[in-house]
Amino acid sequence: MKRRKNEQPGNRYDRLRHTMVDQQLESRDISNPRVLDAMRRIPRHLFVPPKRIEEAYLDSPVLIGFGQTISQPYVVASMTQELHLTDNSRVLEIGTGCGYQTAILSELAKEVYTVEVVPELTERARRVLKKLRCRNVRFEVRDGSLGWPEHAPYDAIIVTAAAPRLPQPLVDQMADNGRMVIPLASDSYGRQFLTLVTRDSGKVRQKTLYEVRFVPMVGEVEGR
Repeated sequence: MKRRKNEQPGNRYDRLRHTMVDQQLESRDISNPRVLDAMRRIPRHLFVPPKRIEEAYLDSPVLIGFGQTISQPYVVASMTQELHLTDNSRVLEIGTGCGYQTAILSELAKEVYTVEVVPELTERARRVLKKLRCRNVRFEVRDGSLGWPEHAPYDAIIVTAAAPRLPQPLVDQMADNGRMVIPLASDSYGRQFLTLVTRDSGKVRQKTLYEVRFVPMVGEVEGR
């Protein structure tokens, strides 16, 4: 991505962000206007390491250190869209990472509770979200496979690490009529599939959406 002559960095990233939404999201199946607007507003380049900033708006994940990545823009938008968030939603995020997905959620929900096992990533994300004035986010360094039961139930749960099976503590923390999106490593070939989990009158249903690739979940529930 080459900078135009005399173009200011802020203007350039604004242009790249709008192009990302137009070409990577709207041209596919991202149609929720609130999700699209949030993706247009949040400056993705602030969440990647400086040496990776030229990759911020590409149609691919980006390494952020500590063996973690910031997900591909389409995957962020798709997972968010599946949650059906409203202004009154309370959301639990498992895997803060760089905080980009957190920032998108904060634009769409009333409260966001985000959990991360790497303290350095939590602090980095906290700094960026403070700069962006995201005031409805609470952070915690803890085992994500156990969720954050103190603030349950949640209208929506989003998991950004792949689990070999559905963690029961997360299911238990879903509100009635709640929705969860989680990558599950659910076949013998090691492939992962993004899964939508819904809870209605206590009955839990799962729906496979599409194949994905996430870092593995690390936590007590998974025996690691």
